[in-house]
Amino acid sequence: MNLGIAGKVALVTASGTGLGKAAAHALAAEGAKLVLFSRSADTLRATALEIEKQHKVPVIAVAGNMSSESDIATLADRLRTEFGGLDILVLNTGRPPHPLRVVLDENDNARWKDAYRTQLWSATLVAREIVPLMLDRGWGRVVAITSASVKQPMLNHGLSTIFRAGLTGYLKHLANEIAAKGVTVNMVCPASVVTSDRPGTYDVAERLKGIPLGRLGKPDDVAAAVAFLASDHAGFITGASLNIDGGMVAALQ
Repeated sequence: MNLGIAGKVALVTASGTGLGKAAAHALAAEGAKLVLFSRSADTLRATALEIEKQHKVPVIAVAGNMSSESDIATLADRLRTEFGGLDILVLNTGRPPHPLRVVLDENDNARWKDAYRTQLWSATLVAREIVPLMLDRGWGRVVAITSASVKQPMLNHGLSTIFRAGLTGYLKHLANEIAAKGVTVNMVCPASVVTSDRPGTYDVAERLKGIPLGRLGKPDDVAAAVAFLASDHAGFITGASLNIDGGMVAALQ
């Protein structure tokens, strides 16, 4: 299927490794020009070179922190200068604090602040600075990678659920506010997806009992959904949260 995004400019945050990297590959495979944004300059450069070699598309690596307003302002300037704006924004964030704990054991204020900054605040900082670059083009896609825990809270995922649920609310408002500009906003909600930097801290055999498809997820499962929601074909979908969980979430929606 031709997703209709060849030549579009796509920014993927937290894209040096893991789900962000997989999403970047999926967009590049469809011919999108890429801007990668993450904290580790060395990792980001290696990912950029890998994508350029494999997919033959322009890739720019911008090192920076999603929680830094000055870093995000620099990123926005690069987008204006080198591409004249943006078409696709994939909002990926870092991990919640580890080890995971039940909420009554979350009595360390530093962990709450870290989860808030990483899971919610950083994504809203990027969105408020970067989304305006898309509004004058009459076409745009925002896709956030959150978690299936916003649909069905999972054991020991309290800090992740609380702040990602807040991000879901923010993005739902954003979806309604900018739809008339031709920009859609959607979320993918993965669970039990194993990556090299997120090997999972659960008993696999026990986790598989709750997954109707009977396997753990792969980064490509998430990346394919991101690419579809970033495509021309998803033009009548906005404000949606799509589970990428093998059927684990038991809720009706």
